[in-house]
Amino acid sequence: MDYIHIDSLSFRGKHGAFIKERRVEQEFAISIKLSVAINVAGKSDKLVHTVDYSDIKNKIQKVIEGSSRYLLEKLAEDIATQILKDKRIHSVEITIKKPEVWKNGIPGVTITRSK
Repeated sequence: MDYIHIDSLSFRGKHGAFIKERRVEQEFAISIKLSVAINVAGKSDKLVHTVDYSDIKNKIQKVIEGSSRYLLEKLAEDIATQILKDKRIHSVEITIKKPEVWKNGIPGVTITRSK
C-alpha cells in the first residue's frame, strides 16, 4: 500500500474539556497519513489519479474551525469520518496536538481508522 503524508498543519479552534478552552481560540497541530493507491498517479502525473492534498487540508480545517468538541479524541474521529468519505482512501492515521495548552509538554492523540 502507498501513503500520502501531510505534516505540521496548524489551525485555530475552540475545543477542550474546560470552558476557557472553548471560549478562546487555541492552536491545533495536525499530521495525517492516508493509505491510498497512488501507482496510477505515479505513472500518469495527473492530479485526477490521486487524492488532492488541498482537499484534505480543507476538510481538516473545516472540522477544526467548526463546532466545539470537548475532547481531542472526538475531534480526531470527526476528521477521520470526513477523510474516509473519499472512496480512494483505505485508512487514515491522524495525530492532533495542542501545543499551547501547557507550558511544559504537548498533549495529543493519534488514531488510525479504516474502512
